[in-house]
Amino acid sequence: MGRRPSGQADGVRQSVREIRVRAVVGDRCRGQLLVGPAVIPCALGAGGIVSDKREGDGGSPRGRFRLRGGAYRPDHLGIRPRTALPLRPTRPDDGWCDDRRDRRYNRPIRLPAPDVSAEALWRGDGLYDVVIDLDYNRAPIRKGRGSAIFLHVARDGYRPTEGCVALARADLLRLLRRLGPRTYLRIG
Repeated sequence: MGRRPSGQADGVRQSVREIRVRAVVGDRCRGQLLVGPAVIPCALGAGGIVSDKREGDGGSPRGRFRLRGGAYRPDHLGIRPRTALPLRPTRPDDGWCDDRRDRRYNRPIRLPAPDVSAEALWRGDGLYDVVIDLDYNRAPIRKGRGSAIFLHVARDGYRPTEGCVALARADLLRLLRRLGPRTYLRIG
């Protein structure tokens, strides 16, 4: 069996070290994701890029975040996206706790979760067909500082997110081929 060229595995190119996001001048909810010389349009939180993120403020947190891995919706994509990031198939009972009163705040949980506010990761609108955890507010987790901050699929027209960074599905799938466990996302 032949050896693969260094930095390549199953159609995945060597991962980039850092990707950057900046707001578009005159529209704090729209952004550009920069990967080397490539500029990819993206959606940001309705509150724009914020330095002091709070739960429910609609802001995308300013900072540098490791890409922890994520999930993909197998019935919508058919196959696992090509990436060096750890990805697992999403299940219908996957959720993410956004209830600052709960001990599982800003962590994955199983749904239904009675008396707990949580975001469903198995969505019909396609936004979480691919979802990458940005490692925001994860170690240590600070209650009320924001949860479920992801890189995911954008709504039509790049409408604002709740604080995430969102790309067109085709752009996100292409970008995944360049991302790995040592890639960081810098917002702002």
